[in-house]
Amino acid sequence: MTVGPDTLAALLKRKDVLPAGWESVFGMVAREDFVPARIWPDDTDALLDRDRDPEGWRRAVYSDRALVTQWDDGRHTGAAAGRLATSSASMPSTLAEMLYDLDAAAGMRVLEIGTGTGYGAGLLAARGCRVTSIEVDPQLARRARENLAAAGFGELVEVVAGDGTHGHPAGGPYERVQVTAGVRRVPAAWLAQAAPGAVIVLPWGTDYASGDCALRLVVGPDRRTASGPFTLATAFMKLRAQRPDRARYGDPEPPEGWLEWIPPSSTMLGWDDVVAGPFDSVGFVLGLCVPDCVARPVLHGAHGGTLWLYGADTGRGRSIAAAEFRAWAPPAVRQSGPRRLWDEVEAAWRWWDDRGRPTIHDFGLTVSLGDDGTVRQQPWHLCAERPLIPPAHDWARIGGG
Repeated sequence: MTVGPDTLAALLKRKDVLPAGWESVFGMVAREDFVPARIWPDDTDALLDRDRDPEGWRRAVYSDRALVTQWDDGRHTGAAAGRLATSSASMPSTLAEMLYDLDAAAGMRVLEIGTGTGYGAGLLAARGCRVTSIEVDPQLARRARENLAAAGFGELVEVVAGDGTHGHPAGGPYERVQVTAGVRRVPAAWLAQAAPGAVIVLPWGTDYASGDCALRLVVGPDRRTASGPFTLATAFMKLRAQRPDRARYGDPEPPEGWLEWIPPSSTMLGWDDVVAGPFDSVGFVLGLCVPDCVARPVLHGAHGGTLWLYGADTGRGRSIAAAEFRAWAPPAVRQSGPRRLWDEVEAAWRWWDDRGRPTIHDFGLTVSLGDDGTVRQQPWHLCAERPLIPPAHDWARIGGG
């Protein structure tokens, strides 16, 4: 069977992820016009080359799979997967669900952060939007312009090579902002360049883990605040300007002999309680509740594992914790530094468990722009009036929050 845009649109319709009015758009825009000849489907990391296997390549293009299109910021060569995937064609179902959140209509000015192949910008242009798309990699920006021109959208999309965290004020104010790279800190420029009431849809996450959740923010009348819920567990490559800054957390290796000279304590929690899969709620919620912390689980085969926690050095010194789980012994927890990181994680887990283990859909984020230009991000539970208070402050004050 020959596959094509209509096949993909029908697949997304069966999955019930197509927003109203978008089936014809997905059927109109051919994904193959944007995907390069060499791709690595992210569920295999095995190269598919259109010149060597045109049918296999085409089946992958019109499947519901994310396709890695660049490794290591373009320095990668060869057929094997590179060290770090740095650009991709997003999974169509994820893109469709985020377009549902975006709710873009014909005539709207849309700012897209992360052009990639240009496919997302092409969909928005086919919808009738006026699109400004920013791509940090100049070579990818050039190819996206070529792809869009060849597909007939060259005059409808302006592709700008630059740092997406700065936005593009010349094309604003924007009624919609779509972000296709993982974000840890919402840039002030996105609020400043948005129209009052604008919708910003982005994958957002914390340093705690690598996963993201789609976040739908609505910009306030003064364009200094935006707030909204998390809607979808997902994972995106991070903005280059916001890739994990491991220097904030120090050497990932603890001091020599650390496990021996720190006296252990115990815990009633187990490995499966605090180490979850990439799309499970618990890891994301722990990240919301335990700021400035990186979690690194290390498996020890079938015999257990250790969850290492590293706190950012904010001027008071470095904090570190290790919760060791063994099949033959009770858990052993060791902590040092000004923060008791395991105590924070355990308190957050118990708060989450006491409330019936709410999912990501029960949480949201409020973003506020200060007078000094800095952005404050406040996570909340159930509504913006119920902010989450990190356990390091005072969990007892949360009460029934």
